[in-house]
Amino acid sequence: MNEIVVLNLWQFSLVYLLLIVVLAIMKKCQINQTKLLFVASLRMTVQLVLAGLILTFIFENPHPLFTVLYLAAMTAFAIYTILSRNKEINKRFKVIVAVSLAGTGLSIVVFFIMAVVGVSLFNPQYTIPLSGMIIGNAMTGVGLGLRSFRENLSAQRNRTEALLSIGVSPPKALTPLVNESLETALMPTLHAMIGMGIISLPGLMTGQILSGVMPMTSIMYQIAIIIAITAVTSLAVFCSLHFGYKTLYNKRQQMTY
Repeated sequence: MNEIVVLNLWQFSLVYLLLIVVLAIMKKCQINQTKLLFVASLRMTVQLVLAGLILTFIFENPHPLFTVLYLAAMTAFAIYTILSRNKEINKRFKVIVAVSLAGTGLSIVVFFIMAVVGVSLFNPQYTIPLSGMIIGNAMTGVGLGLRSFRENLSAQRNRTEALLSIGVSPPKALTPLVNESLETALMPTLHAMIGMGIISLPGLMTGQILSGVMPMTSIMYQIAIIIAITAVTSLAVFCSLHFGYKTLYNKRQQMTY
C-alpha cells in the first residue's frame, strides 16, 4: 500500500476556507453564532496542536507515568466539561456523575487495552488514542442523558408531583424519565452503527487505512471500538442517572429537586 501523504502547512490551511460556507449559512439563516464558530475553531486548533506536541513527546519518551497522567487529565477534563454544563444538579448528583464516568470509562479502557488489544496499559500508542475515543464518547453520552433528564423532569414536574400526591413513590415516578433519557443518550451511537461501513467509514478505520494498515485489520479494530463505545455509553449514563436521581428525594420520600 502507498505511504500516507503528509500535508504541508499550505495544504492544511486550505481546509479553513470551508468555514466560509458555514459563515454563509449562518448569515443566510440569521444565526448569531459567528463569534462562537470563530472561538470554537481557534480553540480546537490550539488544543489539538498542543495535544499533538504532548503526544509526540510521550511517544518519543515512553514512560508509564506520562501515560497515566495523560489518562487522568483526559478523565478529569471530561468530568469538568459535563459538570460545568449541568450546574443545576445537586452536589451528591455531581459526585455520582463524576464517579460513574471515571469508573465505567476507565474500566472499559483497561478491559479493551489489556484483553481485546492485548498490550500493556502503559503503551501510549494504544492507550491514549483508544482511551480518548472511549472516554470522549462516554462524556458525550452522559452529557446528552443528563440534559434529557433535566428537561424531562422540568417539563413533567406537575405530572411527577401529581403522582407523588396520590402515593406513588419517587422511584416509580422518576424511573420512566431515567429510562427515556438513557434511550436518548444511546440513539446517536446506535444510529451511527446502522450506517457504518455502507454510508460512512469511521474515524479509527479511516486513520488506520491512511496510515497503511490493511482494511480487514482496521475493520476489526473499528467493530471492537464501536462495541466498547456503546457499552461505556450505556454504563456511564445508566450509573449516572440510576444512582443520581435518588439524590432528588429524601428518606421520607419527599422530592427535594
